[in-house]
Amino acid sequence: MPETPEPLVHPGAARFRIVDCHHHVGDVHASLGLGPGRGSDNDAGNDTGNGPGNDSPEVATRLATMDRHGVDASVVTPGHAYLRPEGLADTRRVNDGIAAYRDAHPDRFAAAVGVVEPIHGPAGLPELTRAKDELGLVGISFHARFQGVSTDSPLIRALLARMGELGLVPLVHAMGEAHGEPLWQVQELARDFPDLTFLVLDCFSDFEQCRQALGVAEQSPNLVFDTSLAYTFDLVEPFLRRFGPDRLAFGTDLYSAPLGYRRTHLLGQILDCDVPDATKQGVLAGTAERLLGIGKESS
Repeated sequence: MPETPEPLVHPGAARFRIVDCHHHVGDVHASLGLGPGRGSDNDAGNDTGNGPGNDSPEVATRLATMDRHGVDASVVTPGHAYLRPEGLADTRRVNDGIAAYRDAHPDRFAAAVGVVEPIHGPAGLPELTRAKDELGLVGISFHARFQGVSTDSPLIRALLARMGELGLVPLVHAMGEAHGEPLWQVQELARDFPDLTFLVLDCFSDFEQCRQALGVAEQSPNLVFDTSLAYTFDLVEPFLRRFGPDRLAFGTDLYSAPLGYRRTHLLGQILDCDVPDATKQGVLAGTAERLLGIGKESS
């Protein structure tokens, strides 16, 4: 007999299309001081030893987590803690891996985002072109705490200039506790690249940045924020009510098991929020799909 599907954590999720804009494929246990994980941080794709893009336990766990929450699709990005003793070759391998991961389940992994290391300098610029033209990646992720630079580094700015020419979306992490990636530095980038729309990740990870985001978003209309790592949606709701769903996208920062969550409280809080369903739908899928061009080919 077929297995009975696990009931939805949040029954209201069935009424909406849900796209999680912030998944990472990789095990960061060791790099975060949490002890060894189940695989190597240097694995190109899913850190299970099975190789990226196949039906491995890592993929099965991720899909089961998505199903449990009613998440239709996600945007996958490599973890930034991969080892890179071979420099650009390692980065290319990781980008190949995330593209293969997406291609194995294109209905569930709606888009893939790559990485390019700022410390590779001009030598990294061709990888941007390859990521866009050969691999079909929609953006490039920056996570300064793992990359040896600050978010406002000239090395990142050089990559952003080329990304604007290619049409790649910058996804910039801004964890409140990470001194190398504060929100004000993201705002500096937004000011200097007004024609680029940035997706800011993890901004709501502490109380001060939840408050600061209101002023930053007012001054920088080319910044869109995800919901990842928020303690409670009560701290994000003022942002939604002030700026509407076009500036906010559902994201969870789900990493590969065993670091991935079993339940995410934010989804239920968004579903319970006293705003129109159209607003919820924008946050849950519409904003990410528009910004990252998800579904354009099928439409």
